[in-house]
Amino acid sequence: LLEKMADVSLKEAALILGVVAACYWNSLFCGFVFDDVSAILDNKDLHPSTPLKNLFQNDFWGTPMSEERSHKSYRPLTVLTFRLNYLFSELNAVSYHFLNLVFHVVVCIVFLKVCKLFLDSRSSIVASLLFAVHPIHTEAVTGVVGRAELLSSIFFLAAFLSYTKSKGPDNTIVWTPIAVTVFLVAVATLCKEQGITVVGICCVYEVFIAQGYTLPVLLDTAVQILRGKGNIPFSVLQTLLKLIVLMFSTLLLVVVRVQVIQSQLPVFTRFDNPAAVSPSPARQLTFNYLLPVNAWLLLNPSELCCDWTMGTIPLVESLLDVRNVATLTFFCFLGSLIVFSLRYPGDSSKTVLMALCLIVLPFIPASNLFFPVGFVVAERVLYVPSMGFCILVAHGWKKLSNKSVLRKISCVCLAVVLFTHALKTLHRNWDWESEYTLFMSALKVNKNNAKLWNNVGHALENEKNFERALQFFIQATQVQPDDIGAHMNVGRTYKNLNKTKEAEESYMIAKSLMPQIIPGKKYAARVAPNHLNVYINLANLIRANESRLEEADQLYRQAISMRPDFKQAYISRGELLLKMNKPLKAKEAYLRALELDRTNADLWYNLAIVYIELKDSTEALKNFNRALELNPAHKLALFNSALLMQESGDARLRPEAKQRLLNYVKEEPQDANGYFNLGMLAMDDKKDMEAEAWMKKAIRLQPNFRSALFNLALLYSQTAKELMALPILEDLLRYYPDHTKGLILKGDILMNQKKDISGAKMCFEKILALDPNNVQGKHNLCVVYFEERDLKKAEKCLVETLALAPHEEYIQRHLNIVRSKIASLGAAEQSSLPADRIAAAEEKKKSFENLKEVKNEKKTTQTTVKGQLKNKKQTEKNNMDKETPKKSTKEIKDIEKKRVAALKRLEEIERILNGE
Repeated sequence: LLEKMADVSLKEAALILGVVAACYWNSLFCGFVFDDVSAILDNKDLHPSTPLKNLFQNDFWGTPMSEERSHKSYRPLTVLTFRLNYLFSELNAVSYHFLNLVFHVVVCIVFLKVCKLFLDSRSSIVASLLFAVHPIHTEAVTGVVGRAELLSSIFFLAAFLSYTKSKGPDNTIVWTPIAVTVFLVAVATLCKEQGITVVGICCVYEVFIAQGYTLPVLLDTAVQILRGKGNIPFSVLQTLLKLIVLMFSTLLLVVVRVQVIQSQLPVFTRFDNPAAVSPSPARQLTFNYLLPVNAWLLLNPSELCCDWTMGTIPLVESLLDVRNVATLTFFCFLGSLIVFSLRYPGDSSKTVLMALCLIVLPFIPASNLFFPVGFVVAERVLYVPSMGFCILVAHGWKKLSNKSVLRKISCVCLAVVLFTHALKTLHRNWDWESEYTLFMSALKVNKNNAKLWNNVGHALENEKNFERALQFFIQATQVQPDDIGAHMNVGRTYKNLNKTKEAEESYMIAKSLMPQIIPGKKYAARVAPNHLNVYINLANLIRANESRLEEADQLYRQAISMRPDFKQAYISRGELLLKMNKPLKAKEAYLRALELDRTNADLWYNLAIVYIELKDSTEALKNFNRALELNPAHKLALFNSALLMQESGDARLRPEAKQRLLNYVKEEPQDANGYFNLGMLAMDDKKDMEAEAWMKKAIRLQPNFRSALFNLALLYSQTAKELMALPILEDLLRYYPDHTKGLILKGDILMNQKKDISGAKMCFEKILALDPNNVQGKHNLCVVYFEERDLKKAEKCLVETLALAPHEEYIQRHLNIVRSKIASLGAAEQSSLPADRIAAAEEKKKSFENLKEVKNEKKTTQTTVKGQLKNKKQTEKNNMDKETPKKSTKEIKDIEKKRVAALKRLEEIERILNGE
């Protein structure tokens, strides 16, 4: 009979689907907000590259369960559904919200099936519709992380429905439904911890519903057995057997759960849950007062808030506090319902009993009564308890509507409640559209929660609206003066506004609020681990001043002394030590950090940078490769390892270097550096057309890209496209008028290709105006004088050039040639051909010099990075045109070949000039 009543028709399912869709359609337009950021956007467990086993080793937020900062919330199956979302749509929020909506529909339909076990069909529909539209559920349905409640509820209800089938004919035991129940309980618990509480509901159902006992009958039977006046009835033995199986399986689940969290409760601070660290009786009075607060949210969900931590609900510190009246009233009402449901037989009492079980038992883990949790009130944890509330309301409505006098009024009131709740839910969904709208709506309800002011500030900070963000952060410090995080936020915002002095003052205030070290007492137990970042932030701020590097190092060491496992302190200290030119100590810091976390790709990357500083390119490449094994999309490791391979001169490494650069530009399609270095690789491989295409793409992305402009012009000059190089050089010199090598190349092309002697002369004269000791520029100007047939001026110029570079034999030979011609030949007859020949020779020589430019430009692009990862690209750009004196073996050989060829050509010209 129960199974028949529990059937849900297609029309009923369609009605629920339509109502839920009408209430939650606008949730599809919401983004990732609040806890979604940590659980979705920052959670690497969602990425396909992360091994599936990590889901069962990490908590809900992607933090290893073994770490102290873990919240110990073990929900791998929920994270698995997030991962499936990511697989199909990556970080498209619509798909995540849509799946939540679907799960809510499923919960409502299964809940309707449960209601039909204890209510008539019409009342069951009322309970299910009220559950579907109740505004308290917006956090669980519209907030993506609320999926843990939705999934757990599905298996929670399914486990209970399965257990209701465990009673066979003649009160026999059917074991298959019990086995299915145990399995579903385990699955529900892997979605969210409260899933295990369904076992308690099954036990109550077995004793008081399936076996039909009331509390007086149960007590009387127990007394009779204890007095030895009767045998234990067979039905009681069967009931005990079923209960023992249920309790044993529950105990097994609890043991496994305790093993997973490694017997450690999560660390929460007084900011998360002030009552948890309060003395008696404030702690007990406050926790008990929170029960009527939660009940009121179910009765009147008009003022909803996403965050009830910190000062939202002031502590109840005295028995004389008027709020104790609410607590007393609540317990009186709850007690009367419990007495009614347990004492009297009948369907009504059974319905009330099951409703109370659904309200009370799933709420126990979040009640703070047995162990502290990381919040004061959380609307999403009322998702399952609201089922019992809806059953009570529907049952009460049924009682009223059965009376003819109240039938119409009760129907009108019910319609008003459903309609207003649906409107409130629809309106509340818009609050979850963005973090700014969410936290601003929360501030309308509660202005005494510093965390809300901080979160509005964070939302504005993400929009780069630092001035307004600062106002909210300062307000947070006024609401909660001892909030370390709020002062840290103020300091960070001042830093973003380039107000260094104010930033340092705010960080110092935050630092002064940190608990002092007490010998023998664990520091982390008294402060949130992220508050230790005040030392990191302060050190990062003051290390911008070269004279305060030692002071910054002292702050890092202080943080490490407080938490020897504080990984970020080692990382930041390693970056500082690199800046202080202490690579060996930096190496020690990174190796210590790697002992704490060998799966951190950034650490392996930083260690590679240290080995570059130590001139150990082999070890550097090994560490780059290790970083890429852990994170194949690590952009900085892709880029710098490719440059290291390119710089090595080993042709065998070029294909891999090219592939890594291609992967880099796939990750960073707007970074011109990637395309430029692909162009340089193509030049090394003599793939001129490919090199030209990459260079052009780099210039399109960054029109003032100095190295790309020069090397593209050089590529054209080396491939007999000198005239195409001229407009590129014009662009280069428009952005960088003092680019000496660009001026040399332009002068070379003007003189040898365009025969524009005056234009070339202007280029070389500008070089000398910038650098009077530039040998190449001065020698080329001497060639111009020779071309102009001014042999006396050419002679004087060559003498001055020789003084600048006395060891350059070709300058001495050119001077001898000019002097010889002055002595033996007339200027008008002897200047034309030799000048051309000298120019031709100089073109060869300049090609050699320009080759050096190519290598220098390329090598300087490969300047590796010191310091923080996020500063790498800027450092690359800043160092793009710095020359590095060190040359590879291949480069030296190329230079020598060019030098020999140039000198050979000079000897040929000398023979012609001497009339041989």
